[in-house]
Parts: sequence; structure tokens; C-alpha cells
Amino acid sequence: MTKRLKLGMVGGGQGAFIGAVHRLCARMDDKYEFVAGCLSSTPEKAAASAEEIGLDPLRSYPDFKTMADKESKRDDGIDVVSIVTPNHMHAEPVIEFLNRDIHVICDKPMTSTLEDAYRIVESASKSKAHFFLTHNYSGYPVVREMRSLIKNGELGALRIVKGSYLQGWLGSKEEDTGLNKQAEWRTDPKRSGVAGAVGDIGSHTMHLIEFITGEKLLSVAADLTTFVDGRKLEDDASVLLRMTNNIKGNLSISQIATCEENNFKISIYGDKGALHWSQENPNYAMFNKLGQANQIVSRGGFILYDGSLSSTRVPPGHPEGYLEAFAQIYSDAADVIMNKPNKLELLDILPNVKDGLHIMKFINACVDSSNSNSNWTNLSTE
Repeated sequence: MTKRLKLGMVGGGQGAFIGAVHRLCARMDDKYEFVAGCLSSTPEKAAASAEEIGLDPLRSYPDFKTMADKESKRDDGIDVVSIVTPNHMHAEPVIEFLNRDIHVICDKPMTSTLEDAYRIVESASKSKAHFFLTHNYSGYPVVREMRSLIKNGELGALRIVKGSYLQGWLGSKEEDTGLNKQAEWRTDPKRSGVAGAVGDIGSHTMHLIEFITGEKLLSVAADLTTFVDGRKLEDDASVLLRMTNNIKGNLSISQIATCEENNFKISIYGDKGALHWSQENPNYAMFNKLGQANQIVSRGGFILYDGSLSSTRVPPGHPEGYLEAFAQIYSDAADVIMNKPNKLELLDILPNVKDGLHIMKFINACVDSSNSNSNWTNLSTE
């Protein structure tokens, strides 16, 4: 039987949406076995959460330091840990497990402060373990095909990138209802960090543009706005982009776009063609080339590069979506950890500690730009 990696988790207990997503997606390709956890910062809630999901009570821990210590000393201790806490609680457990050479899969963004991001980078550089970020939209097969098309020159020289991520779930002050844990911490600067919408969904948008194009962001001119009275972080943002190779672009980011769900779109324009993709219909992309009829990129139709199909699980025509893309990050990470033959190729694809630091610089640059009347602000090169 194929070896399964032993997986632990920090965070993700009762009432935590993303913890259940991580556990489900880790199981999807049968490469992990969930065996240990510190599922809450409150020991009583951690124990109750472990009982609810059937975790061995002897491997349910009251805090992450105890978990790291005990698991690192077991012959059957965890190989990998998922960090699914609010942003401000990423750095300490990430560093604790990396220091013990236990692989880390961390929810995005990497942490809440740039200072903590640098600490994680330093720990990762000294560790024998891998660090991965769940920028899960890079797991979609069609998105990976778009990356291959651009890498092989199908669009020619890139000129313009446009990204928008529009949600409406924070259109009212959900954080004050006592019913929405996600809203409570994502709008709290002590837990979320210096940005709200930009840190949450803007980070996904910027990462995906860079993933698809292979180019890097250099500077931003950002206008961040808080529309809901009394909210402490921005809930809407417009961001101009300057990227490598003189590529220009813009982002529209909002969590107060009334009646929107997860309207996430990317368009890339070159001098020979363009690509368009929407997350709400993720199995297809539009491929335009000068002088040719428009083509639809799909998992079962137009695919030029075989590697893109390696990310599929079900026959063409059966939709794959958010959970499968999320699971692809876990599956690829497992292949790297287990030294599968495709390890080097996957290391080039998987979001890593350098990506995490870069996106933290993007978030901070957006806030700094907006605070200085939307002046152009370079990303830190330190």
C-alpha cells in the first residue's frame, strides 16, 4: 500500500471553516492520514473539537509547542503540519515545527506582519523541511495550462494584466453580529494584519497573476477604502500595478460588492493574444489570438501542454472546482516531500516561502501607498 504522510493540524477546530476544507482536501488523493492536532488555542475547545472529528485524544494537544515536542519524539510522529489559524497566529507554530524539521503547509497569507514573514523565511532557510502556502487557485488545471501557454510564448510579449475579486459578504457589519467568526477576525487588525480585503482576497489575486505570467510585481499605487462605518480595516481596494518587463495592470478588490459571491477573474493581454479566466466557471478559459478564431481552453478540449492534465481527477465534462484545486496543493506537496520523480517540476509550481514574503510585501506596499495619497510605492527589496 502506498505510504501516507502523517498529518497534524494547528487550528481548524469547531466553527472554523478553513480547517475542515484542509482536512477534506488532504484526504482527497489518499496521500495523508490525519493523526494529531492542536485544534484550538483553548484547551477545552481543542479537546471537544478532537472528539467531534474522531481524533485520538492522546494526540489532541492543548498547545502547539506541546504538540511539536511530543510529535517530534514519537517514532510514528507527524511528517507534515497544517497551520490554519488566523493570520497573527501563523508565525510561531510555523517556526516551531520548521525548527524540528517537520514540513509545513500554511494557509495564506503567510502571516500578519512583514517582520514575522522574515522570521519564517529565516527558519525555513535553516530547516530540512519544506514550507508550502495554500494559494489554492494555482491548483486549477486550466490555470496551469494558461501558465504553460504564456511560458511558451503563445501570447507574445505581455503588456497588460487585470485581476478582480469581488465579494459581497461583508456588505454589512457582520463582525458585530456574534454569528460570523470569519468576519470577526478578518476585520480585526490585531488578528488579520494591516489589511482587510487586500490581505484576504487581494493576496490571492496578486499571487495568481504572478503565477500565470511568471512575472513579478515591482510597485503599486493603491486606494483602500472602508465603506462600512466603524470597520477597522479596508473592505474595498483599487490598485494600479507595475511589473517586470514593463507590464502594467490593475486590481479591483472588494468584499462589499453587493450580491457578489466569489467573482474572481483574471485577464492577461500580450501583443499576440489574450487569456481570460473566471473562478466561478473554472474549468474553462478563453484563448484569443490575433487573426484566429477564439478558442476555449478546457480540461477535455484544447490543451497543448500535457502537464496541465496531471492535475485532473474526474472525466472532462464533470466539473472540478475549489476543493479539487485546494487538494492539488496538498497532493503536489506530498509528492515533493516523498521525493516523487516530478519533484523538481512541482517545486517550480508550488507556492513557497519566497512567494509568501513577496505577497506580504505587496500587502504592506498597498497600505503604505494608500496612506500616502495613492503615491507609487515600491515593494521592499530587502
